[in-house]
Amino acid sequence: MQQSRVALPRSLPSGRGPAHVDYVTDGPGEVMDAIAFLADVLSDPLNAALFAVSGLVAAVALAAYLRVRPTIEDVVVLRETLAGYTDLVPWMLRLAIGLPLVGAGFQGYLFAPTVAFDPAANPGVRLLFISLGFCTLFGLATRIVSTVGLLAYGWALTVDPAVVLALEYVPVFLALLILGGGRPSADDMLQAVASTEGTYYGRVDPVHHLKEFLDDAAEPYRRYVPTILRVGMGVSFVYLGVVQKLGQPGSALLVVERYDLTAVVPVDPGLWVVGAGVTEAVVGLALIAGAFTRGAAAVSFLLFTVTLFGLPDDPVLAHVALFGIASAVFTMGAGPLSLDERFGRPALGEAPVAPAAD
Repeated sequence: MQQSRVALPRSLPSGRGPAHVDYVTDGPGEVMDAIAFLADVLSDPLNAALFAVSGLVAAVALAAYLRVRPTIEDVVVLRETLAGYTDLVPWMLRLAIGLPLVGAGFQGYLFAPTVAFDPAANPGVRLLFISLGFCTLFGLATRIVSTVGLLAYGWALTVDPAVVLALEYVPVFLALLILGGGRPSADDMLQAVASTEGTYYGRVDPVHHLKEFLDDAAEPYRRYVPTILRVGMGVSFVYLGVVQKLGQPGSALLVVERYDLTAVVPVDPGLWVVGAGVTEAVVGLALIAGAFTRGAAAVSFLLFTVTLFGLPDDPVLAHVALFGIASAVFTMGAGPLSLDERFGRPALGEAPVAPAAD
């Protein structure tokens, strides 16, 4: 895994194009013109035919699903069941970034595993990440911690732009800023004790009234949490597909060669790169548009799983946040400002897309 060890607090450019392939390669691949590479791959008749047939099969499968979906009661039941899990979304999101933040602090990297720092030389940064992680896991002062996390991410981007690899932290922090810790969480537990008349803790706790105020202030924005999460994950997918694979085919080809992926699916290495890049870009665009959102989230979950087990050198912690955000999007669906909301079939008695105030 290629790492750029940064000296803190001095800002240093990364000197390379950031991409998830950096997690499993020892250096940048051959610099190649992306447009010329794409044209060269698809100019091969066999590659062009395989690419076209794959797209046609996907289009036919999608059309068939749209035709038979009104007759599939399973979809309605599934959506009803998932709607009942929305109160657990803050807990999912806290686990999704809490564990990686603790890992980042102990292992010494700024959000993305490729952007390393020396923990011994920067104990304050290490303590910051570990504290953010544990507070997030426990759900303690969740909105304050999320605000600090967003500021820390912005600062890390100025230290090394390669932190953009961990872009998924941003929508999760924003969602937690709106939702709070949810339940189960330390915030919910302490709020219950502090708001009960006659408790000793209620007499000394100076902040539980602030939480009530923040809950009320955030209430109008809760319905947009699914939108924030799916768009955030969609942008990450488009970035990974377009910039990582289609934009930097030399580095992506290194991954295909290193893991002998052509032995798994016997096609041209270039077609491997193009197919993977286009697939990620299409999934990302579907998420951004809110089209077939739960299906796109399920596909993304499958892609993360294949990557995790298919590329054994890929760091596990680099994918925990992505697994968590995909799970949350699959649970809540598209939310407002989406094609699914405008044209989709609602589940019978579907619950609100975001949990009610604590």
